[in-house]
Amino acid sequence: MAASVRQRLLYIARADGRPFNEVLQYFAMERFLYRLGESPHGRKFILKGALMLVAWKTPLSRATKDIDLLGRTRNNIADIASAIRSACSQAVAPDGLLFDGKSVNAERIAEDADYHGVRVRFRGALGTARVTMQIDVGFGDPIVPGPVEVNYPTLLDLPAPRLLGYSRESAIAEKFQTMVKLGILNSRLRDFFDIWLLSRQFEFDGQILTDAIRKTFAQRETEIPSNPVAFSKEFSEDQGKISQWRAFVRKNLLHASPKELREVVLDLSLFLGPVVSALVSGKSLQKRWISTGPWIDIG
Repeated sequence: MAASVRQRLLYIARADGRPFNEVLQYFAMERFLYRLGESPHGRKFILKGALMLVAWKTPLSRATKDIDLLGRTRNNIADIASAIRSACSQAVAPDGLLFDGKSVNAERIAEDADYHGVRVRFRGALGTARVTMQIDVGFGDPIVPGPVEVNYPTLLDLPAPRLLGYSRESAIAEKFQTMVKLGILNSRLRDFFDIWLLSRQFEFDGQILTDAIRKTFAQRETEIPSNPVAFSKEFSEDQGKISQWRAFVRKNLLHASPKELREVVLDLSLFLGPVVSALVSGKSLQKRWISTGPWIDIG
């Protein structure tokens, strides 16, 4: 079966103009999520990050090699490794993939003093094609208004992964908090793209979004600034940032995204500016964002 699946993935890669290894990696992540969802530990994890852009069926998505999860279990390396090992060996209908539970290796990650999680690596194979899997598990972040049920889209005609996923509001909140924390040093332009994309595709309730941002910033002990550096002229006209944005768009084949950094920064300031103003002033945002904008009054 592995040979048949590989041929179908090759066809998808050629049709989409994507490298085969990128398609294979995505397929492996999708099928691991299926195993995780079917395992006894499935409800202990909530999908987040770039793979949720696919779950939300956005027309654009960027390539990623990792699975990001929020853990609803003890922040314990041994427990996380055991859960991932269990998912690797979960009995499922054949899809050509094998995951090596014996190769599971988990370690503590501490990207900064406020965030501690667990990184898990292990190996998989589709016939002779090898994949390296990486899962980052975080803990403690609030999800507003709450996790959502996800039936994850599949590349091939195979059973869909069923698991819990992040809310769009909390996804935006966490990315915005990272922007604020890193300030002018921020090189994570994928967060700018992700928020821009969500603001172009979905409607948002002002009160829910402000609540999500307030709780995320409180959890991560970050002050909400009245004038975020990420929306400043200093940031959008920085030549290094401009080059990074152009390279990001080109690498990920994001032809429909803003070509210039100043465009995406302007769009984000129009989207999040009123939210920031409401949070700083302590007022509620009685408005609704329609996809592509603007905010409109409700009630």
